[in-house]
Amino acid sequence: MTTRADALKLDSQDAFAKKRGEFYLPQGTIYLDGNSLGVLPKAAVARVKHAVDVEWGTDLITSWNKHGWWTLPRVIGNKIAHVIGAAPDSVVVADSISVNLFKVLSAAVAQKPTRKVILSDSGNFPSDLYVAQGLCTFMNDGHSLRVVEPEAVLDAITEDVAVVMVTETDYRSARRHDMKAVTEKAHAKGALMIWDLAHSAGAVPGRLDEVNADMAIGCTYKYLNGGPGSPAFVHVHPRLQSKVMPALVGWWGHAAPFAFGQKFEAAQSIARMQCGTQPMLSMQALDAALDVWADVDMNALYAKAQTMCRLFTEWAEARCAKFGITLYGTRQWNTRGSHVCLRHEQSYAIMQALIERKVIGDFRAPDMMRFGFAPLYNSFADVWDAVDVLHNILETEAWNKPEFLAKKSVT
Repeated sequence: MTTRADALKLDSQDAFAKKRGEFYLPQGTIYLDGNSLGVLPKAAVARVKHAVDVEWGTDLITSWNKHGWWTLPRVIGNKIAHVIGAAPDSVVVADSISVNLFKVLSAAVAQKPTRKVILSDSGNFPSDLYVAQGLCTFMNDGHSLRVVEPEAVLDAITEDVAVVMVTETDYRSARRHDMKAVTEKAHAKGALMIWDLAHSAGAVPGRLDEVNADMAIGCTYKYLNGGPGSPAFVHVHPRLQSKVMPALVGWWGHAAPFAFGQKFEAAQSIARMQCGTQPMLSMQALDAALDVWADVDMNALYAKAQTMCRLFTEWAEARCAKFGITLYGTRQWNTRGSHVCLRHEQSYAIMQALIERKVIGDFRAPDMMRFGFAPLYNSFADVWDAVDVLHNILETEAWNKPEFLAKKSVT
């Protein structure tokens, strides 16, 4: 399969081709950064306009009841539960992914008072490690973060571990942990299991209930297309919802918030993982964005994602390996997420040259170009055309310009 016609043939057979029309895609742009910020769903525009013009503009504070603002974080949570394989009423949308991690991590360590180790791996997103470090410093009682290589996680789960906290899909290599094996080992050793689904939700089939995970967190602005900075989600298994207590609590998590009692009494549900008032305009955009997922077969979507990652890598290596391009991560496509990192000593400049030609990916230190494939709106023609532009930039050394070599604040 070596021509653009082959890519177009795949597009003609694509069961998700009709979904592409539900998103705004800038003309002439090949957007391969859905793993950092998903594109704008058309439905979100109308929903936010209604929220501004009618709900805020006309109905004002009555909208908390009239338009369901108060319950919307849990309504959205159930839509996400469908995507991540969680039970109904076990997911709520609130705050940021780091804040939610602090909640579940603090709740988890409190359940294991005689154990002092939080286990994670070096492939985890650094912010997760920062949150764990901050919690240990704040507690100041002997808790520590133990970081091992991703391949060493299973062997590192020992009787002194209170919590295993790892990201299912590595943000650089796209390597996926075996969720079932890691969760089972954690439980066998008496530890609790927290999964970060930032690069999994909306990209790979969800398995939280299947693997009996304890808690999970994830963001909604990547493959779920909730918008820049859209609220994150937090999952707590129903068997734990009335037991775990986060260190960060607030009135939205109270059993009777409008009683305005001075003592905190936690809701006996996933609602206790909420803190303060939620951003309703962002919630409205996210709610509309998630409607596109109602009829999505996640296994079929993941099959397309694997094919796109494989073809992109094969085509890039066939045409660009002579310029020093190499793959970072495994070639076992069924153990990966939905993005590909290519390495080159001039990756930053090359990515800037790609962006200038409207092929949008991102750069990750020290030397990686990252391309995320969102099967709902990316086509196989996008894959072919992106490689074609990459080849031209490398062949002509178009990347070797001062404006491409100078690093910007956001990479």
